[in-house]
Amino acid sequence: MERKKFLRTLGAGAAFAITFPCLGSCSKDSEVEGEIVTPPTNIDFTIDLTSSEAAKLANNGGFILKNLVVVVKNLEGEFVAATQICSHEQYDQVRFVNQDGGIFYCDVHGSRFSQTGTPLNEIPNSTSKALKIYNTSLEGSILRVFE
Repeated sequence: MERKKFLRTLGAGAAFAITFPCLGSCSKDSEVEGEIVTPPTNIDFTIDLTSSEAAKLANNGGFILKNLVVVVKNLEGEFVAATQICSHEQYDQVRFVNQDGGIFYCDVHGSRFSQTGTPLNEIPNSTSKALKIYNTSLEGSILRVFE
């Protein structure tokens, strides 16, 4: 075989060998953006509300994600914390939305939860299991989130 032909064959084969696995791993089986994860245990952490990390908690309705927990300053100005892991199928897509006075919402299957964790909808593909809510306490500018 001529060298030129050999290099051309090698180049196409190498390109195929690199591209084929990538195409397989880059495809999606569904439109779900989150990951299925195990809910965290032994939650106990603090947030300095004067830090840049907590900037979104300065306004009512703002939230941040930390350690798989959604930490919220609700519409009444109180701090609430819930697991980021939906009780339906354990996707890490629970967020706080300013609907119906402020609710936790998972956009994977549309599960909605009150600020106490109670499921709010009974549609197929949602859940009847409560969302885990954590304790919060505020001392000065330090917010503690714990079980």
